[in-house]
Amino acid sequence: MRKLLINLKYFIEFIFVRILFLIVYILPINITSKFGAIFFRLFGRLSKSHITAIKNCHHVFPNLTNKEVKKIVFKSWENLGQTIFELGILKKIFNKNNYIQTEGLHNIKEIIQNKTPTIFFSIHHSNWEICVPLLDRLGINVGAIYRHINNHYINSFVLEQRVGSLQTNISFYTPKGKQSARDILEAVKNKNSVFLLVDQKDSAGEDVILFNKTIKTQTGFLKIARKYNMPLVPMENKRLKNGKFNITFHNPIFYNDSHASDADMMHKIHNIIEKWILSNPTQWFWQHNRFN
Repeated sequence: MRKLLINLKYFIEFIFVRILFLIVYILPINITSKFGAIFFRLFGRLSKSHITAIKNCHHVFPNLTNKEVKKIVFKSWENLGQTIFELGILKKIFNKNNYIQTEGLHNIKEIIQNKTPTIFFSIHHSNWEICVPLLDRLGINVGAIYRHINNHYINSFVLEQRVGSLQTNISFYTPKGKQSARDILEAVKNKNSVFLLVDQKDSAGEDVILFNKTIKTQTGFLKIARKYNMPLVPMENKRLKNGKFNITFHNPIFYNDSHASDADMMHKIHNIIEKWILSNPTQWFWQHNRFN
């Protein structure tokens, strides 16, 4: 009986989400984005995640006042709302000319030309959902890991939106866990690339400093990079004021120093993503319990 009630609850949630996405799909992109921003700014503050976001922001910006921190967090809720609502219109975003601007393509020119297996990494910043479809459109066959949503109806729907935004049937998404480990290794062996978001806590990871605090951090991908001699490419993602996006491909990092540990390399990566967060703090996902 309990399982049936949970399933019914999940189905009702799915119907609500499906109707909402049907509505936003017919709206212009900028209206859809603004709608998501307003919706999450209004209701985000009512969640427990709002307290988490404020604590995280105070940790990174200890000298800011409560008012200044709340301003950042409210803007972060807006960005999260935009990202979620834009998930339903990813195809429309990519069909718009110059809606996604790129810089630093010269840094990955040889990777694209030689189809070099590469690990691209970014963070939950701006709209992180555009990264994989962009790589796919650049001719890079890529596998990406995502977190499974408890509501299996919504999880299937969200996965459908992600897969539908791809141009090829070679790039793919795989749920975090044992399956993703197998899928990613298989992809690497087949000379494909990997995309990862590397700013979330991993209880099974190693202790690495982020913003002056030692936290559990994923480092498994670094073992793959070392074993298969794969370059690591930082992808910086920004949401622009005109509603467009900018993706910058930075110089590849080569992890072939046998004297450097995974923790040392991850600390170097943390130094990179700290700069991204500090430069655009309102666009980061502060709601994740990162520093606990």
